[in-house]
Amino acid sequence: MKRIDKKRLFDIIQIGQTGDVPSRLFDLFIVSTILLNILALILLTFESLSFMFPVLRGIEWITTLVFCIEYIARIWTSEYLYGEKGIKSAIRFILSFDGIIDLFTILPLFFLEGFIAFRFLRVARIFHLFRINSVYDSFNVITSVIYEKRNQLISSLFIIWVLILASSLCMYNAEHAAQPRVFENALSGIWYSVATIFTVGYGDVYPVTLAGKLMGMCITFLGVGAVAIPTGIISAGFVEQYTKYQGDGNNSNITSLKIEGSCEYKGMKVESLPFKVILIVREGEPFVPLETTTVKYNDVLVFYGTL
Repeated sequence: MKRIDKKRLFDIIQIGQTGDVPSRLFDLFIVSTILLNILALILLTFESLSFMFPVLRGIEWITTLVFCIEYIARIWTSEYLYGEKGIKSAIRFILSFDGIIDLFTILPLFFLEGFIAFRFLRVARIFHLFRINSVYDSFNVITSVIYEKRNQLISSLFIIWVLILASSLCMYNAEHAAQPRVFENALSGIWYSVATIFTVGYGDVYPVTLAGKLMGMCITFLGVGAVAIPTGIISAGFVEQYTKYQGDGNNSNITSLKIEGSCEYKGMKVESLPFKVILIVREGEPFVPLETTTVKYNDVLVFYGTL
């Protein structure tokens, strides 16, 4: 195939633009294939539908073949995604999150018989639904929020785990004498701590001493506050993203820059730019970039301030 055909294939299999009908149709086709594949996977677990198993397995093979073709196409056109020619760009895609998810949705079908250890990989095709995130830009907002707030989220999760371990240790000290089999050691109370902190309360493990009950009450109150921390962080992130779209009332300070010719910013990551990009318009479609988003030719960068 000619080089221009390769570039056109890349444009089609990437996020569809409003004016690119083939690319939009491809997006719809891939999403439909993903959902059909997962539906077949689920229905194959119903013994009452055994009469449909041959058809379902046929659907499984056909949809997986589509994934194989798409995977090969994405490797072949990866040079346009990373701006690097040769095998280097292909390796970058294979080792990327999308590349690993794509590979894990393909491998299981070829290891269903004789390789029992690989059968669990069949479930990995569910992760192929993450492809929808790259198809619909509205999902990218969620990804952007989680990525930008990753440090705060990791910190909040660390606090929750510290609380779980501390609660387990406290419950062991309070309940071990009364329930030696239930709270056998310092880690035996982790299940109780998790169920209490997240307000599930299964009731299979519970304190019987006064001290244990008082600690259980404290753990419940602390758990409500601890679990609310990551929720607040994500909510604040959505507000920030919204203000970016709205321009935060400072539209007069917004500047746009089109990447063309030998612009020095072409091929750079957003995090490496000397200004904070709030929006990128690529082929007529705006989206909120991640810090790792690569600036491409003909992109329009929108940011506050001036160069």
